[in-house]
Amino acid sequence: MSIPPSHPRYQSLRMREKIAEGVTRGIVHPTGLIAHGRGEAYDYLLGEQTISPAAKAERAAAARMVNASHPVISVNGNTAVLASEACVELADATNAALEVNLFHRSEERIQKIVGLLEEHGASQVLGMDADARIPGLDHDRGQCSSEGIARADVVLVPLEDGDRCQALRAMDKTVIAVDLNPLSRTAQAASVTIVDNVVRALPAIARYARQGAAMEPWDNHACLQECRAAMCRLLRLSDEPEEEPYPGGQPG
Repeated sequence: MSIPPSHPRYQSLRMREKIAEGVTRGIVHPTGLIAHGRGEAYDYLLGEQTISPAAKAERAAAARMVNASHPVISVNGNTAVLASEACVELADATNAALEVNLFHRSEERIQKIVGLLEEHGASQVLGMDADARIPGLDHDRGQCSSEGIARADVVLVPLEDGDRCQALRAMDKTVIAVDLNPLSRTAQAASVTIVDNVVRALPAIARYARQGAAMEPWDNHACLQECRAAMCRLLRLSDEPEEEPYPGGQPG
């Protein structure tokens, strides 16, 4: 599909096309289409922009990654097709490892995601040799690398599911989540939740990391409240028409 840049939904439609293409290429699982659509709906409630509390969370995330002993960026299919280059740039900015970790795991999908990350400059990607396990997770996402997620002190989990986030927290890891839904289990369980689109969040974290973001106390519950309040304000504004749609009365 050829999308003209002048289209008012240009960026959103480009992301949809990338996800759909990812399914065709075997990188994105078909259920990733559902996850993307759900996230897109929440992005509408943000005005498809990085709101102030999300920017604060991105700075907090950058500080924690820069100060970590062994930070790891977990990558799934959706993240790979939407933000491979941003993942690699963030890994470079924070000296983090990249690891492919999938709910619907297959060797073929892992190889394709690793290849995509390498196309965008990644020199080493973990995940092919899953020789460790996250305690308490019986599904395939519990499989991980002993040199990656298993030994990480800080894990960035863009586009996460809640049970792994909870399991990682139970391992006493700092979990940074990128989740457009501030009500999700992931958002509630993470150490730092970034309520933003992954295509905006990852470059922002890298930028703050290069600027030397400082460690400061973080109240994730308060940040989520601010994000929900911002969404509610936008909803209220959307109920107030800027002008009378039919100044002379209803047509016809």
